[in-house]
Order: sequence, then structure tokens, then C-alpha cells
Amino acid sequence: MDVLELKNRDISKSECLELFENDDLLFDTLKAADELRQEICGDVVTYIINANLNFTNVCTLNCGFCAFKAKPKDENAYFMTPEQVGKKALAAREAGAMEVCVQGGIRKEIDTHLQVEMIRSIRKETAPHGGITIHGFSPMEIHSAAENAGLDLKTAVGMLKEAGLDTVPGTAAEILVDDVRKNLCPGKLSVEEWEKTIKIIHKTGIKTTSTIMYGHIENNEDRVEHLFRLKRIQKETGGFTEFIPLTYLHENTPLYRKGIVKSGASGLDDLRMYAVPRLLFKELLPNIQVSWVKLGAKFCQVGLRSGANDFGGTLMEDTISKAAGSKYGTNMTQQKIEECIGQLGRKPQLRTTTYNHVDEAPAKTAVKA
Repeated sequence: MDVLELKNRDISKSECLELFENDDLLFDTLKAADELRQEICGDVVTYIINANLNFTNVCTLNCGFCAFKAKPKDENAYFMTPEQVGKKALAAREAGAMEVCVQGGIRKEIDTHLQVEMIRSIRKETAPHGGITIHGFSPMEIHSAAENAGLDLKTAVGMLKEAGLDTVPGTAAEILVDDVRKNLCPGKLSVEEWEKTIKIIHKTGIKTTSTIMYGHIENNEDRVEHLFRLKRIQKETGGFTEFIPLTYLHENTPLYRKGIVKSGASGLDDLRMYAVPRLLFKELLPNIQVSWVKLGAKFCQVGLRSGANDFGGTLMEDTISKAAGSKYGTNMTQQKIEECIGQLGRKPQLRTTTYNHVDEAPAKTAVKA
């Protein structure tokens, strides 16, 4: 296979699978992806100043990859009120965050009305300080909350948008293959339900990210199926802002403790997960993000030479990755991010959630006594 030639035409499923499986093609694949990244994105590497806000760790699901979940009576269990969520978002805004990513566990007490209260609380608290972009609630959370409220999905998404929800994280996708999901995350949405939900979100005018979580019980055919589904959705809705590969962190998860998996993805698999989607998506989905909290800053620099063009965000905290075994911290400063990008001879560029370029970070604020 002439891998460099794949920059200029659509890739078939069989070719995509070969790029994942043929080790002899690895370095040509990385080279072609980096060249295509240069053609589409140039030397700019984008990033955002953001903060994660996980409002509860109590969850009724039993996902095999999750080490974050707590039971209601666990010593470490917590569930923030809307007022607490607003205060937490305000603290992020005071620290200079442009975006707050709001997510939590799945439980019957969380319905669309409660999500609306959280959004309004964030708006109320941050508005006097310039406001903040609310990037919140996965498709699974939105679907579950709508059911709990007795609402249809379109109505629920419309309520969230009216309250001030800006964008949605395209998580809970994991692997979009039902046979894998039955063993990986049996309580989560089916592939059809996830796709229906994400399309309604897009058609309501809300952009989302797109993700894959890989390196657990899926195989390369499953990865290819997942990527082609995302590509098809993007062709239909144009609603994805970026693609984020999420490598499975195994050490503290049920799948690992039960001996079902022995480790996560290899470093070569991590690089392929940046390079192959770049060759597959091309201009259709131009932004591919590295994950420093999962892979570390130095490995992410390699990812930025393997097809990726976005460094992600400062995060400020990432309790989910930390619980699963991440060893790379939960906060990276803007200065450190720009330093990592600059070491590659690339140009760091601050961006918004929807990839508009920003000249400078918003000023940090302080609440008056």
C-alpha cells in the first residue's frame, strides 16, 4: 500500500484496518498523517484554558473501565447542589478558565430540570466576571436525565440550550459497537441510542466533541467501525468540533482487577490513533486532540508530529483520569502548554471551545469581599 497516496483520497474500511494492523506501514502512516496535518492546519497547535467540574461521583452504572464511581454510602461519595456547581465554576473563572466541562454520574435523581438549574447557577455566578463557556453533560447524561424527567430528547435538549448550555462533550461513546458495549458498559446507551442522541444535539444547534476510548476489550475491526460511524455522522450533521482519542487507563479499573485485560494500549497504538483518523477524516473533521493527562506531555509532543493539532486544555483537575491511574497530574499551566508546543517549533494558539482563535486569555478575576 502506498500510504502517502492516501492523503489525497477516501480510505476504505479494509485500508483503514491495514493501517492499524500492519507494523511495516507504521512510520509511513505517521509521516503521511503529519504531512496532512501540516496541509490542513499548518504549524498552529491550539489549546484552551479550561476546568473540569465533576458534580457527583455516585453512579448506578457498572462500566468495566471506570474507577471513578462511588456508591451512595461510600465515604468518598459526593453530590454537589446547583449552587455548589455555580460556585465551583466561579472559582474556575476566577482562575482564568474560559470553559468549564460539567459531567457526573448517572443516577435517578438527576433529571433535565436539575441540569437546567446547574446551568443557570453557573451563568448567574460567572456573568459578573465575564461569563464562561458551559461544555456539559454527555449524550448518556442528557438521555438519562430526559427519561428521568419524562421528557422527549428534543424537548430536553432545547431546554438545556435555552438555559445556556453551549456545547456538549461527545463522551459515553467508548466503542460504538454493541457487542463490545454489552461487556464494557452494559448499562449505557446502545449504539443506535447514542447516535440518535448526538444527532438531536447537533440538529438543535449545539456542537459536540467526538471521542473513542480504546485499548481494552475491543479489536481493530471495532476501532474501524467506530471511526467510520463518526465520519458518517459528521457528514450528515457537521456537528463535531474535534476528535479526541482517549487511551484506556487500566490500573484501578474493574476490567483489570478481574483479569479481563492485562494492560492498556501500546505506545504505537496510541500514535496510530492520532495518525489513522487524520488520514480518514481529513478536512471533514480537522481537529485532533492529544491527551496530556493520559499520556504525558512528552508523548503528546510525538502525537503532535503524528497527525494531531490540538493540545487540549489546562483542565485544572481531572478526577476521573486520576482515579483510573493517571500519573501525569490534573493541571497544566498555560505557560507549560505553550512551552511544550514551542519545543516542536510550532506556534501555540489559544482557542475557544468551538475553535475560534483568541488573541489573549481572559483576565483572572477576584470576588470582592
